[in-house]
Amino acid sequence: MTYALIGDELRLDGAYAVCRKIAKREAKNFYYAFVALPKPRRNAICAIYAFMRQADDLADDESLPVEERRRRLDAWLANWRGVCHGGDSSDSVFLAVRDAVERFGIPLNLLDELVAGVTMDLDRPASEDQAASDAPDTYATFADLYRYCYLVASVVGLVCIRIFGYQDQRAEKLAEKTGIAFQLTNILRDVSEDAERNRVYLPIEDLAAHNVSLDSLLHRKPGSLPTAEERALLASLAARAEEFYKSAQQLLPLIDRESRPALWVLVAIYRGLLKRIEKAGYDVFSRRASMPMPQKLGILAVGMARMAVARLWI
Repeated sequence: MTYALIGDELRLDGAYAVCRKIAKREAKNFYYAFVALPKPRRNAICAIYAFMRQADDLADDESLPVEERRRRLDAWLANWRGVCHGGDSSDSVFLAVRDAVERFGIPLNLLDELVAGVTMDLDRPASEDQAASDAPDTYATFADLYRYCYLVASVVGLVCIRIFGYQDQRAEKLAEKTGIAFQLTNILRDVSEDAERNRVYLPIEDLAAHNVSLDSLLHRKPGSLPTAEERALLASLAARAEEFYKSAQQLLPLIDRESRPALWVLVAIYRGLLKRIEKAGYDVFSRRASMPMPQKLGILAVGMARMAVARLWI
């Protein structure tokens, strides 16, 4: 092996190390699933997460005007596309993602969709009756929300199963639906925080069906408990999430054996979070729902044991 090749490998190892550090610091739930993967797959997943984190941070930097955020995102995308076409870069995340794309055959259009998802809020024009600059970001119907969830979560799932490995094409639709389940769980958990950022992801049609006003979500007394109507609204979204989690169970046997423990960990953590929200009576206002660290570590321990067993079959 030449010194140039050794240098490239060391540089790539360093790039993946940067991505692992970002994932460990930022991916509060995902990281526990990453640990249950063999190293090459774990590296690739961490790289994809770091890529998504970069785009999300640029899109959500509220210290900057929207137009400046768009400009920076455009420049970031131009740099990424240059790297895709063989250009060099000092960005460790780009170097790692390019290697992951080549190693696992990840279609570049999926990464384009991923970026479209995290930048979706920047590109949504205000409607005629929401012309004011302070109008909240909302979704009229569940179909509209599904499209958002697809871009920010299902696309991640479609990328992940390329890294996990699969043969049966049914895995793609099941991965899409599993992503919807995860994002609906996130939306339920973050209702209060999103409202503080002038965002309501619960569909307006659902609010109307449960006699909940948009204003009651956006301007509520700090720490106030949900009303009966709000509990029913949140329960209806939780029921939808539970239906989508059924796809996760069907997906598990379709991916490569050594990757199944990681997906199992991820599903167990996210579905466990949904169960905690349900058991709390959908009180997502007075406190933020989360899974205790000991419970996460317990799930990870089971996942690691499953990984050890899976390797015996390889």
